[in-house]
Amino acid sequence: MANIKSQIKRNRQNEKRRLRNRIFRGNARTAVKEARTSLKSGQETPASVYAAISALDKAAQRGAIHPRNAARRKGRLMKQLILPGNVPESAPVVEKKEAAKPKVAPKVASETKPAKEKAEKKPTEKKTAAKKPAAKKTAAK
Repeated sequence: MANIKSQIKRNRQNEKRRLRNRIFRGNARTAVKEARTSLKSGQETPASVYAAISALDKAAQRGAIHPRNAARRKGRLMKQLILPGNVPESAPVVEKKEAAKPKVAPKVASETKPAKEKAEKKPTEKKTAAKKPAAKKTAAK
């Protein structure tokens, strides 16, 4: 048992948070388990997976689980959902895209500068600091 007043309070806070977080973690676990069973049976698959994703997001938002933990578990569920044989006919078809290229807006003629202006600019000269003469050493007596 803690003797320090602040530690006693911290223990009370931790217990309250543990009980609160337990609800969100339990809901997430239950939803994921239901989603996995529906993936195996093939009944109501997308709805159950989306419900599990929502439960994982809520748990991560509340701090009951780490956001990366939630992301990893959601990714695994979606991967199982997209496997051949699991996707129902009503689900949208997702095709793999090539690596996304960054979108660059084309330059307008007013934004571009003529080549002459660029050529006329001289490279800036580096200014070198003048070396100072070394300080004279005085003889120690």
